[in-house]
Amino acid sequence: MSTNTVTPENTDKPVYDFNVKQSLLGAQMLFVAFGALVLVPLLTGLNPNVALFTAGVGTLIFQLITKGRVPVFLASSFAFIAPIIYGVNTWGIPGTMCGLAAAGVVYIILSLLIRWQGVEIVKKILPPVVTGPVIMVIGLILAPVAVFMARGMSGDGSIVIVPEKTALIVSMISLVVTVLVSLLGKGVIKLIPILCGIIAGYTISLFLGLVDFSKVAQAPWIAIPDFTMPAWNLEAIFFIVPVAIAPAIEHFGDVLAIGSITGKNYLEDPGIHRTMMGDGIATSVASMLGGPPNTTYSEVTGAVALTKIYNPAIMTWAACFAIALAFVGKVGTLLQTIPVPVMGGIMLLLFGAITVVGLNTLVKAGDDLMEPRNLTIVSLILVFGLGGMVFTTGGGSASEFTIKGIGLAGILGVFLNLVLPGKKKSEE
Repeated sequence: MSTNTVTPENTDKPVYDFNVKQSLLGAQMLFVAFGALVLVPLLTGLNPNVALFTAGVGTLIFQLITKGRVPVFLASSFAFIAPIIYGVNTWGIPGTMCGLAAAGVVYIILSLLIRWQGVEIVKKILPPVVTGPVIMVIGLILAPVAVFMARGMSGDGSIVIVPEKTALIVSMISLVVTVLVSLLGKGVIKLIPILCGIIAGYTISLFLGLVDFSKVAQAPWIAIPDFTMPAWNLEAIFFIVPVAIAPAIEHFGDVLAIGSITGKNYLEDPGIHRTMMGDGIATSVASMLGGPPNTTYSEVTGAVALTKIYNPAIMTWAACFAIALAFVGKVGTLLQTIPVPVMGGIMLLLFGAITVVGLNTLVKAGDDLMEPRNLTIVSLILVFGLGGMVFTTGGGSASEFTIKGIGLAGILGVFLNLVLPGKKKSEE
């Protein structure tokens, strides 16, 4: 059958056929997203069942705001892994959720700015010379965590969980399988390298006796996800909000990518301001329930391209399956049995890949990085973000807060871009 023929599967408008075929197509989309979706909560200490629920709800919110025109699936954002790990260890999950909810508000503000001033306003405030190095900081700042976990230790390296030699065997197998699938995989398999890496590492862990199923046996089949409400924390807001810079910019690329696949200009209809608004509200709602921030999933976009299924209603089915799966108590408990080295092996590639995305942002922009203004911005973002620079205000009072790492890098980059003289015409 020609892909130009309009059917319920390849139309770009939502067509709901309540049949087995459409539901299975939705389940396939969730399967493609599943590995990455649950990886974020597993790495950050959040609840995977809550992440499933908020991914489903976030996708439905996105569809509602965009009039059901864009066939994308929203789920856990990798860009926020570093601040969530730091936040959970520093302020606990409720305080971290406050910062993440505020990050969603940044998306909403950007969507309103775009509707008012057009897309150019975002390019002026957040050019590649700012977003590129900030994304690099997000990836590089977590490199030690990945290495520690790949060696069988806790994220800070303070506790040995699995003997190092055993851990390295598991983590390297997980890493190699992930890489090989991404390079050599065919069809749908090529879209799920993370899931394949986790399955391979988990299988080896079973033979090595690293998996304990006792908690799975005790877990109920049906259970309400362990939702967590946010608690006000100004320090978390200042630390996490700048991280929204990176996924906000990537959002443009994601919308352009799905548009190129379906042959539609989603920047105009329903409008980038609507897609950004949908992403922002979905992120804030997820944070209100204790879930990770949402973002459009490139894996699912790849599946859309492969299957030529353009009907946004398929994503509704995927969202409904995610919500239903969130109430299966044994699913979250089973996911939490994945050994630390398995996750560490995946992280070695993941955090390096995030860094390369930032580097590629700079390369594609074609700016002269040795030009004094660009050199200053990029250099200071990287050194302040990675070198441990800290700014504290409040002098020990109750209102004291500290900003460092990714948050400091993001705020510094935006500030320098706005105040330093010598802007090129392309940036004005």
